[in-house]
Amino acid sequence: MKNRDLYLTQLIGFKDKPLIKVITGIRRCGKSTLLSLFENHLIASGVDKDHILRMNFESFEFDEISSYKELHTYIKERLKNKNERHYILLDEVQQVSSWEKVINSFLVDANVDIYITGSNAYLLSSELSTLLSGRYVEIKMQPLSFKEYLDFTETDENVNLQEKFNQYLKFGGLPIVVELFDNPDTIGPFLEGIYNTVLMKDVIERNGVRDATLLESILKFIAANIGSIVSTKKISDYLTSSGRKTTSDTIDNYLKMLENAFIIYKANRYDLKGKMFLKTLEKYYIVDMGIRNQLTGLRNTDYGHVLENLVYLELLRRGYEVTIGKIGPLEVDFVATKTDEKVYYQVSATILDEKTRERELRPLESISDNYPKYILTMDQSIFNDYSGIKVKNIIDFLLE
Repeated sequence: MKNRDLYLTQLIGFKDKPLIKVITGIRRCGKSTLLSLFENHLIASGVDKDHILRMNFESFEFDEISSYKELHTYIKERLKNKNERHYILLDEVQQVSSWEKVINSFLVDANVDIYITGSNAYLLSSELSTLLSGRYVEIKMQPLSFKEYLDFTETDENVNLQEKFNQYLKFGGLPIVVELFDNPDTIGPFLEGIYNTVLMKDVIERNGVRDATLLESILKFIAANIGSIVSTKKISDYLTSSGRKTTSDTIDNYLKMLENAFIIYKANRYDLKGKMFLKTLEKYYIVDMGIRNQLTGLRNTDYGHVLENLVYLELLRRGYEVTIGKIGPLEVDFVATKTDEKVYYQVSATILDEKTRERELRPLESISDNYPKYILTMDQSIFNDYSGIKVKNIIDFLLE
């Protein structure tokens, strides 16, 4: 079992704090493994196995527990000594109706530390947020970063760094994919299966979607247009041209459902001069390149936009809030902000051509503040500074 240090460190940091630890992310991104790693950490640090209660609600073992009362009874019977600290680890807890009542009750009445995982954002829906307000912390998990991917494939010494990067772009970073490299023909069907399960269980069943074909068409449109400005009108026009009539409201709702299942991410646009968010023309990115390539095939792939997708997800992993920057008629690919820092990024496959370089520099040169500005590219160049705007190779950036 490989470590996921980025997330495990966060869990360990929150251990025994009076907060529910909520791990969210798309199916198969490694949430259950993370709980297992944390369970091992607890045992290694001296916690008695009897004081750890682990339940996975996708396992047949817990099939009988479907209501919050059954869950409450089951846990209560297993809390051995009421005065000693117990650790409750619940996987895919959204399978149990009204589960939050149980969590809330144990948080108030028992000496417990609670960790839960879930594959959709309804886990932290408004009702739950209200019930647990201020008493939970969300750990947003993603498929493997490129750095983690290298760690997971370190035994494969015959493949150089660039080849591994190309492999990562093609197959994505879901942890199980790495285990399938011995038999590459199985990767496509595996990704297809994940995609169908996410669509079926976390979107269609969860929301009672009536038109599954329309939902899939919208997702395929997003997958083919990652990193492009998208409007509901643009999607609507595309669907109408392929014989599907729909409304803007339906498209908005379906996009929200796909976001809530962590399959797509929306980046809003921010006016850097007016210092305000713009309500239209967002960009969308997809959670994993393997899933994206399964949806679109490898044809019509805009390499620059694929790289943009990778950088966007990496910035999220690093804890930034990420927006698209608008400055007059120009656009900055990403404005990455944290409490006390801000960084601007342009992403381009290459800037060796002078016209391309000028085009990518112009938006960054238009920004008058002194925050760091970068162009990320696949070039290996000795020139890496243009009047204070730094140029960095994308692979080097991902491995920082």
